This record gives sequence, C-alpha cells and structure tokens, in this order.
Amino acid sequence: MSRVNKQVARQKRHTKYLNAAKGYYGRRSKCYGTAREAVERAWKYAYISRRLRKRDFRRLWIARINAAVRPQGLSYSKFMHGLKLANVELDRKALSYLAMNDPDGFTKLTEVAKESLSND
Repeated sequence: MSRVNKQVARQKRHTKYLNAAKGYYGRRSKCYGTAREAVERAWKYAYISRRLRKRDFRRLWIARINAAVRPQGLSYSKFMHGLKLANVELDRKALSYLAMNDPDGFTKLTEVAKESLSND
C-alpha cells in the first residue's frame, strides 16, 4: 500500500477559506480555523438572506400599491380582487412600478378594477 500525502488537498482547502475571508478583521482573515468559522457563518447568512430578499421586495411592492390605491377609494385587497376579475395579469412588481412612475396609467387600472368589482 502506497503512502498518501494529503498536503496538497489540505493546502487547497485552507486557501479557499482564507481567500473567502479576505477583508475580514484581524484573526478572521489570517488563521484558518477562525476564518473557516467566519466564512461558513457568512455563507449561511447569505443563503438565508437570498430567500428573505424575495419576501422583503414583495412587502415593499404591496405597500407601494396600497399607498397608490388608497386615494382612489380602494383597499389593496379589493384592488387586486378587481384586477383578477378583470383578467389583468400584472404582477405586483409591475404594478408598483406603474404606481410610482406612471400615475395616470395606474389610475386607469384602478378604474378597471372598480368597474369589475361593481359588475360582480
């Protein structure tokens, strides 16, 4: 049985973590053990935050739509229900963009939603 030298693999692994820890403060960027802990924690929070970002943006879009719909005499839920009844298939991202950048077009959408609610 030949003897296996694991030095190359270990060096590669250490380099990977130390490169990922570049810019960290103090020992976290110098020592493999602490760098590994810091990097793995950072990767964990990055993974979680990629999912949280989707929630946060959806909340933001809903808040913007609600703020734009209230002066028109509707609530967010009634507005969305009216759009669904009128077969308008715009997502919340597009609706919030319209609410901010094209108020006239958004007002027309609220009229469409009101009309479809009154016909229901």
